[in-house]
Amino acid sequence: MGSLSIWHWIIVLVVVLLLFGRGKLSELMGDAAKGIKAFKKGMADEDETPAKPGEPARSIDHQAKVEAEQTKVS
Repeated sequence: MGSLSIWHWIIVLVVVLLLFGRGKLSELMGDAAKGIKAFKKGMADEDETPAKPGEPARSIDHQAKVEAEQTKVS
C-alpha cells in the first residue's frame, strides 16, 4: 500500500489529460518556458549593464549633504 505503481500514474495522467486537454497542457508548459527564458534574460541584462566611464556615480544622499552644507554656510 506504500508507493504508487505504474497503473496509478497512468490513471492520474489520463484524468489530467481529460480535465485540461492536450493543447492546454502544452500551452501551459510553453508559457512556463517563456517565463523562465525571460527571467534568465533579465538577470543577464542586469549584469551586463556597463557604467559610463566619463561620469562619476551620483547618489541622492550626496546631493542632500551638499545642499545641507550650503544652507548651513548661508
